[in-house]
Amino acid sequence: MSQTENAVTSSSGTKRTYRKGNPVPARERQRASLARRSNTHKAFHAVIQARLKDRLSELADEEGITQAQMLEKLIESELKRRATS
Repeated sequence: MSQTENAVTSSSGTKRTYRKGNPVPARERQRASLARRSNTHKAFHAVIQARLKDRLSELADEEGITQAQMLEKLIESELKRRATS
């Protein structure tokens, strides 16, 4: 028997209903994420030279972390360096 004779399309029946409710819009997800981090994190905005920004991006990619995490790591290492000197 060929497969085409036995084939039954799944689209012939009714679709299963979405059981988890309506999806949360991106703006609300971001707002909730910021609210969770507000106790431990603060927003930071800086304008830096393009070549340094590119280098920061490269460093973060090499480590497999975000640029924000890379900045935190660099600040921590500088604080440790200054504490030992």
